[in-house]
Amino acid sequence: MHYLYLFLRSKNPLYLLCLLFILAQCESSTKTNKSATPKQEPVKKVVQKSRLEVPAYPRLTDKNAIPFFKQYAAENKENKVRIETRYGNIDVLLYEDTPYHRANFVYLTKRNYFDGSIFHRVVPGFIIQGGNSDSETVMRRRTDIGRYLLPPDTRKGHKHHRGVISMPSSAIDNPHKLASPYEFFIVQQSPGAYHLDGNYTAFGEVIAGMEVVDSINTQKTDDREMPIYNIPMKVRLLQ
Repeated sequence: MHYLYLFLRSKNPLYLLCLLFILAQCESSTKTNKSATPKQEPVKKVVQKSRLEVPAYPRLTDKNAIPFFKQYAAENKENKVRIETRYGNIDVLLYEDTPYHRANFVYLTKRNYFDGSIFHRVVPGFIIQGGNSDSETVMRRRTDIGRYLLPPDTRKGHKHHRGVISMPSSAIDNPHKLASPYEFFIVQQSPGAYHLDGNYTAFGEVIAGMEVVDSINTQKTDDREMPIYNIPMKVRLLQ
């Protein structure tokens, strides 16, 4: 305001020019100061992402296996699996009325236990048997999951027709025919292997890929009924 008053009162052109220059410098300084003022960025709220919870599976034993699978069967209703081999796929329907054996197979599938295991026993015109392996990876998975047996469930009326999937009993001293949960066999014999009824638990049946079972059943074996060339598998759940 003081400079403006002098400007209006002055009659000297040179003086007027000096005043205009001073006013211009003041305005430029004011703009510079305003632009130099840092803008305050909005405060960003840091949201910490919680880690994905990894299910803590108990190591299974003969004492806790049945309570575990009872609950697991109620919470996991899947009943179809696909066994992938180099000869093709075998699709299997798991029976609802053998809940412990269905839940066991679904559980092992979700734990990827069968991946890399092999069909380790082939009896021509009778069965193919899988789920075992000398692979260190498969054996480590078995150790992590636990050591347990399943009681037989043979009173549901399921017979060992051709294409039925069943569970062998443990090789240990086993008068009650407790099942070895990591292995399974598929009946290739036609029309069936009915002498197995009542001793082993039939818990599902092949619904597609029986020709693959037939192909595996023709493979050459050694004197221990083990295929000369390994037949590895992967098992996946089907929708």
